[in-house]
Amino acid sequence: MAAVGEAPTLFLRKATGLVKGWSKFDAFLYSFMSVNFVTLGLFFALSVLAFVPNGQVLPALLISGVFVSFLVITYAGLISVMPRAGGDYVWQSRVLGGGIAFVLAVTGWWFILWYWAPVYGNILNVEVFQPLAALFKWGGLLTFLSGKNGIFAVDVFTVVLAGFLVSLGMEGYAKIQKYCFYVGLVALGIVFLVMLFGSRTGFASAFNQESSHLFGAKNAYAQTFTDAGGTKVVPDLGFSPFFGDSLLLIPFLCFWILWPNWGATLYGEVRGASDFKRVMGGMMRGLWVTIVIAIVFLLLATKFFGWQWFNAANLNYWDVVYGLGKSPVPIWAYPPLLASFYFHNSLISAIIVLAFGAWFLGWAGTLFLSSTRVIFAAAFDRILPEKVADVSEKRHVPVWALVLMLVPSLGVSALYAYTSNFYKFILDATLVIAVTFFGTAVAAMILPWRKKHLYENSAIAKYKIAGIPLITVSGFLTAAFLGFNLYEWFTNANYAVNDHSSLVFMGAMYVLALVIYVVAKVYRKSQGIDLKAIYQEIPVE
Repeated sequence: MAAVGEAPTLFLRKATGLVKGWSKFDAFLYSFMSVNFVTLGLFFALSVLAFVPNGQVLPALLISGVFVSFLVITYAGLISVMPRAGGDYVWQSRVLGGGIAFVLAVTGWWFILWYWAPVYGNILNVEVFQPLAALFKWGGLLTFLSGKNGIFAVDVFTVVLAGFLVSLGMEGYAKIQKYCFYVGLVALGIVFLVMLFGSRTGFASAFNQESSHLFGAKNAYAQTFTDAGGTKVVPDLGFSPFFGDSLLLIPFLCFWILWPNWGATLYGEVRGASDFKRVMGGMMRGLWVTIVIAIVFLLLATKFFGWQWFNAANLNYWDVVYGLGKSPVPIWAYPPLLASFYFHNSLISAIIVLAFGAWFLGWAGTLFLSSTRVIFAAAFDRILPEKVADVSEKRHVPVWALVLMLVPSLGVSALYAYTSNFYKFILDATLVIAVTFFGTAVAAMILPWRKKHLYENSAIAKYKIAGIPLITVSGFLTAAFLGFNLYEWFTNANYAVNDHSSLVFMGAMYVLALVIYVVAKVYRKSQGIDLKAIYQEIPVE
């Protein structure tokens, strides 16, 4: 450990002011909600399978799960060595150096999450607000939600909601997540039972009837195929081939499945964080329980909706979004909503949609919560102003760190809603976070040599593969997996994120982070504070 006598002169104060407010189960829930099956899985991963028409999702999902498991091992190892608030920033700064760490972690965890606010808002819109407006035939509201003012209103609501959830503190937010977890699972169970015992012909009939009643669409089930260009949209669901085009589905799945480590920045506030197996187990369960749920859904969707129809409905939605086609219904074919049509009752359908809203509510705080700890850690290391590291006494929330997330997100929401091209600038938001993870994987690979004493006194030192530290092996495999996805995102237009303007804009975010770091280093040096000396020590708790 660092020399105790030096800590007060190096760091901002003798203690962070944060408390260990989460249990092992709380950490599992956060991981589970971060790889959110409903919000990110259904909407941003499983709805785009038709864009790789020769790929099969089951092998792609299993391969993704295996490699993301190595990411979990890597992060669990780093947490057990340095269980401090700030996660990626702390580890990278102590292994790779302060400049690299600040640029990668602050860009990936602070700036980029501003641009995720419209993403969260869009999901809330298409999974809750638009389905409710459609069910009650509120045409004016549905039109409003699709327009600029509606998009901005939903985004502002999302930002305020996320800010409120984070302001509750770790214990308060954990309680919300528990309620959402149970409500969400009950709602999912009901829909799965409908899909299991209902028939495809029964669904087709229900969809035709409700589409006619709500939207005036005629023979909507068959029209879905017609609008998608035919009945053969993607290959039948299966387990082969394990390679070829199935691998090209992985970068789509990683928009959803890459985040079981999302709570890594919070482990300074999790009890028992130095226990490697305990930490790894929580994140692993968050990942693999989600994968099992997804596999069950895919099998039931094949039986109930029809695999080709399910993909045709999703393809129609995205074709409308990009101005390439049309759809018999004016909203996304949200699977829980579709299953609820079986009841032929708008009130029951609305209750199911609202119950599924628990998946969003339990997830909404992830927009800001993890990021606030990275900002806090940078301020505690004296790079950002001291005020940013202030923690409220009652709920132990880094208030100004939260403000630095909330206020810019409102500005981003306005730009997203009221300008025609701003959405292109934020296409690479996922890519930038993956770059941060890549930097952490590299730090993990060399940790046993760069911080030898610290590593050898940690719980992971005893784990080796053919004499090589486990964290080095897992870090290498994680970096290789991330490298594959980054290459595809950078080079393959099919993923819709390699826009030149977005690359330039995100590059500017890295430059902004670098400028802040250089200014801070010069300023602190003028005060007689050596940032390099700070990075030689482990942050206090």
